[in-house]
Amino acid sequence: MITLLLLLILLSIWVGFYQLVKQQGRLLLRLDALERSALTLDQDSDAPSEHVHSEGLASGTVFPGFEFPDLSGKTRALADFQGKRLLLIQWNFECGFCEAIANDLARLETAFEKKNAQIVLLASGDESFNLEQAAAHKLKARILLLKGQQAPKPFEHQGTPVAYFVDEQAQVAAPFASGADEVLALARRIASSAMEPIEPQHERRRLASERSLAESRIERNGLTAGTRAPEFRLPDLQGHTVSLDDYRGQRVLLVFSDPNCGPCDELAPHLVGLHREHRSNGLAVILVGRGSKEENRSKAERFGFQFPVVLQDKWKLSKEYGIFATPVAFLIAENGVIAKDVAVGKDAILALAGDAARSEERGQHNEFAIR
Repeated sequence: MITLLLLLILLSIWVGFYQLVKQQGRLLLRLDALERSALTLDQDSDAPSEHVHSEGLASGTVFPGFEFPDLSGKTRALADFQGKRLLLIQWNFECGFCEAIANDLARLETAFEKKNAQIVLLASGDESFNLEQAAAHKLKARILLLKGQQAPKPFEHQGTPVAYFVDEQAQVAAPFASGADEVLALARRIASSAMEPIEPQHERRRLASERSLAESRIERNGLTAGTRAPEFRLPDLQGHTVSLDDYRGQRVLLVFSDPNCGPCDELAPHLVGLHREHRSNGLAVILVGRGSKEENRSKAERFGFQFPVVLQDKWKLSKEYGIFATPVAFLIAENGVIAKDVAVGKDAILALAGDAARSEERGQHNEFAIR
């Protein structure tokens, strides 16, 4: 009997050890797959992209040649631009960071022409979409379409926008610019510079016309407490117009979501519960979705949303609130002022809503009112 018991114990230990090793193996394989996926993100993604930071090609390096169709369907090669200085930008009009600087780039184009320079966008999307967006932002830049093709090697595994500035012989003439702030700063330097090659940023003096990154108008971390909440008038899923001003005198939990965002789906049933529990005590929930009405309606029906779901145009309202991530939420006080700093992610949003509810129960509305 003792021998049998020992054998059973050893067998149980072995089975447990095997299952543990098997589970760890699955986890490692999953993590490896996620890492590979992150390194091969499709350039057609319409979400604002963060960047795999790269030092980029060294100054004086010849930028590798490429061929892509322009908006007329004609194939254009890098060699076709020989004799021009080019700001080559990997671009996506549906990227919030790109859209944030599109008007600024358009205003610099006249200065570019005087410097024998041109903006060339290597863009995602089709001809009609890019033509429409370029017209809306008054951009005259030459647009070449990636159309699912491999981006030039220096742009591989990078998000949008990122840029290289090359001289008349297609040699890199400035340090690699990654992100909206750096791309716009580089464009301003080109527009303001003499014809000589631009020095690396750490070796040059700041131009009087150039703002530092800290002074950039592009907010990425969300508007802070005490800021007046930007007004909006947006259509809901029923075609009615919803305005933030309609909720003056109430506290509003304004949630930015996306129908294809997994963490947003995890948050959704909690928002349903919050609305059901607090809709009669002065806390309103408004969800700001992006994408198509059909996608958002499907999600609203799936989770049983009874609160307003309004649709923003791409990332336009997100840009006004200074953050492009989802899910995020702002608590807006009765007087239309942002009461707390932005909450990012499900747990932070639920904590923010919990604070608001507890304050209501204690009758401490002044905690959220900004005098």
